[in-house]
Amino acid sequence: MSLDVPAIRAQFPIFERKINGKRLVYLDSAASSQKPQPVIDAMVQVWTHGYANIHRGLYTLAEEATAAYEDARAKVARFINAADVGEVINVRNATEGINLIAYSWGEANIHPGDRIVITEMEHHANIVPWQALARRKGAELAYIPVTDDGLLDLDVVPSLLDDGRTKLVACSVMSNVLGTLPPVTHVAEMAHAAGAIVVMDAAQSVPHRSIDVQTLGADFMAFSGHKMCGPGVGILWGRRDLLEQMSPFLYGGDMILTVKQQESKWNELPYKFEAGTPAIAEVIGLGAAVDFLSGIGMAAIHEHEQQIVAYAMNRLSEVPELEVIGPGPTERGAVVSFWLPAAHPHDVAAILDEEGICVRAGHHCAQPLHDRFCIPASARASFYLYNDNHDVDVLVEGLHKVVRLLGR
Repeated sequence: MSLDVPAIRAQFPIFERKINGKRLVYLDSAASSQKPQPVIDAMVQVWTHGYANIHRGLYTLAEEATAAYEDARAKVARFINAADVGEVINVRNATEGINLIAYSWGEANIHPGDRIVITEMEHHANIVPWQALARRKGAELAYIPVTDDGLLDLDVVPSLLDDGRTKLVACSVMSNVLGTLPPVTHVAEMAHAAGAIVVMDAAQSVPHRSIDVQTLGADFMAFSGHKMCGPGVGILWGRRDLLEQMSPFLYGGDMILTVKQQESKWNELPYKFEAGTPAIAEVIGLGAAVDFLSGIGMAAIHEHEQQIVAYAMNRLSEVPELEVIGPGPTERGAVVSFWLPAAHPHDVAAILDEEGICVRAGHHCAQPLHDRFCIPASARASFYLYNDNHDVDVLVEGLHKVVRLLGR
């Protein structure tokens, strides 16, 4: 199941580029992945030979564009094993998908005194919408804490669920900082037993391994195309019975069935939640990204990344004073965040950039998690199917340079 990384890299035009005269070592796929030529070609084909607005025209270009757009939706549905293609809603990004739930489901179902439970390891996109919903509705927002080794403290979960006030539990399928892979199916079982629905942020998971929404335990799941070799669009998956009950998030064209002067009726799923002209070429590009990843194989990608992250954590232990945040390699995905006491992460990233290495520096849209570990920021290396052990070696060499320049 090993990947032919040189052959894969050859399909990504950006890797022909040099940074500061050095080979590009891209280690920021957790923020956004690079794009292979088949995805670029699919989008260029739309823009140059096949663009028209969808669902509305009866001429050839419009019918072709509509068919390609809906075919991409069907590909995504198969990719996550959705039971119904109508459960797959195209949104701008995972953030919009989570906000859609907070407004369309939350406004109708969260009441004063109710509780919303999330975890300390969430991305801001899975924190701020719930903060705002709790404030609007007079609800309580509670957190499942993170242990010193970067795992969820599941011992506190019963106390958050047993009184019957919790109506929603939101959890990342993988932490974008710690790489932690929480036992989300177990969390979902506990939440459902207490009568709560479960929202999962899968932005860091769907690009890297097989996700089956029919067995995962989620009621809603959001993820982003730009992290999975695709363009800047997102997907919200939800259970049909819940989506049917919800009011639209946005209003306007295409999400309606009929419009009269004083009232309107909504379109069927998924169109009820897709107001206005969508990102047509981008959705088709996401379908091409699904084809690309499926052709390589998600199991092979996951196995490849697990090998890289184990190698990376071993090599990073050679860097003086470097502290890796989070669990061991068997309990994390392809993300390694670290802290050098003598060097601010921004300085680390700037020095690594001189060597052609791209890492993230900052709080990674997870300030509460960094507060939990009493650090202002971290540097993050994230790996994908186009990375290999040599990229790790270059990273470690670059970090030794950081220590030489900035170390005590």
